[in-house]
Amino acid sequence: MEAAKKILTNIKMPFCPGCGHGVCVKSISKSLENLGYRSKDVIIVSDIGCSGLVDPLFTTHTIHGLHGRSPALGVGVTLGLDNPNKKVIVIQGDGGATIGLQHILEAARRNIDMTLVVINNLLYGMTGGQMSGLSTNEFKEYKHSNDDADPYDVVNLAHQSGAAFSIRVNNISNFTDVLEEAIRISGFSLVELSSLCTSHGMKKISEMKHYIVAEEKLTNNRSVGVSIKRNTASLLDKSKILTPQFTSKINDSIGIVIAGSAGGGVQSAAKMLAQAAILSGLYATMKGEYPITVGTGFSVAEVILSKKPIHFTGLENPKVVMVVTEDGWNKVKNRITNSTKVFVDTKVSYNSTFITKDFLKVGGKKGAALSAVSYWIKESGVFPIEALFKVVEDSKYVTSLQKAIKGAEELRELVYADRK
Repeated sequence: MEAAKKILTNIKMPFCPGCGHGVCVKSISKSLENLGYRSKDVIIVSDIGCSGLVDPLFTTHTIHGLHGRSPALGVGVTLGLDNPNKKVIVIQGDGGATIGLQHILEAARRNIDMTLVVINNLLYGMTGGQMSGLSTNEFKEYKHSNDDADPYDVVNLAHQSGAAFSIRVNNISNFTDVLEEAIRISGFSLVELSSLCTSHGMKKISEMKHYIVAEEKLTNNRSVGVSIKRNTASLLDKSKILTPQFTSKINDSIGIVIAGSAGGGVQSAAKMLAQAAILSGLYATMKGEYPITVGTGFSVAEVILSKKPIHFTGLENPKVVMVVTEDGWNKVKNRITNSTKVFVDTKVSYNSTFITKDFLKVGGKKGAALSAVSYWIKESGVFPIEALFKVVEDSKYVTSLQKAIKGAEELRELVYADRK
């Protein structure tokens, strides 16, 4: 069966030896195969935790959500697709179900046509075995936890909220059949699967049966929830179309990393670089990375420029690295290889022999990254510097941006060097 071979990849399971999650993943895959789904007809939405490691195991579409929020993400995908021939499967653990319980109840209340699989190993496995809201009192006593609050019955809660189908299954030999039944349901279905955590919980199924909740199956006969349709303009309609006005000498592709501190204009400089490249007839991608606490620490941006369409935005070995602060240097210094061309500001503290230049002096705190970008464009000749001036001409900060670009042009010495 061709479809069956494509639901699951051949990638090795990332779970601990004996972990029950592998059985759950295989059962989900098998149930989809048995129902005849093709990989492109299935959207797997995963959560944080051990259950969130499943993404590369499936050949389907996959989306990774925040901890506990995957059901909400699944609701959005389902309503957005509005296609009965597509199937949204949300996978989360008992920890995610605890953290995002309200999202489960909301999906059940609206009876959204998707299937939520809660893999319950009675604890937070990835973070060391802490008790979850689905940990039974028997299990908590076994683990010497002093929490005696009764656990959530997520199957019954989903039912009371209006789920078309909710079920708890402890016998692994029934996983596939039950999942098939749940996936066939029109409306919201929740399947709680018992799973071993051999690192922090039980080692054997025979031991676990003393600590789990009995199986139950509940149904509601309700209409499937739908979204209210509105005719709205595409968000892309508001986007400015960049039409090539210049030419580039790039024949292949080049990966660039720009590194500095939060609030230093690193992301803006990267975006301007990408836009200038597009104005020069290139394809461009940009990704930003910075700490979750906005406004502090490093700020790093990756830009790929290419003569051909870019199908993968990953950048493992950048050809060019520009660093304007020590925060940025500490973040990217390990990515530099012997073939990397490096631009650094003179105030950056490091033990190396890279040639540096005064990007901060000519561009200021918020313009140093743009100054470095400007200098590299001028030095490398990848495309005319006029493309960058074109990008900034409509900005409300045009004067300061032009000053940062011109300041870099005035630097006369070579600002990059091959690593010795």
